[in-house]
Amino acid sequence: MASLARLLDQLPGLRAQDVLIVAAGREGALPTVVAGLVDVPLIGLPVSTGYGHAGNGEAALDGMLQSCTALSVVNIDAGFTAGVQAGLLARQFDAVRSESG
Repeated sequence: MASLARLLDQLPGLRAQDVLIVAAGREGALPTVVAGLVDVPLIGLPVSTGYGHAGNGEAALDGMLQSCTALSVVNIDAGFTAGVQAGLLARQFDAVRSESG
C-alpha cells in the first residue's frame, strides 16, 4: 500500500474486525499507522522484502518493535504464528460473546 488514502477508505471494515494482522516490509510502518487508527488488537508481521538492511526484514521488525502504538509483533516472515495468535484471540472474543449473549 503506497498511499494512506487507500487505507483510509478501508477503515470501517478494519475497525469491524476482532483482530488484525498487518504485514509490512521495508521500514515496517504500515502496522504502526493502522494501529493508530483502529481500536482492535493488531499483530504486526514483518516480512523480508525490500533491499539493503530492509531486505531481510530486520528494519521492518525494528520499526514495529520500537513503535509507540499498541501492537504485538511476531518474528520476520512468521505468518503462521501471526495467524495462530489471531485465531486464539478471535476464539476468546467469540467465547465471551457467546457467554453474554
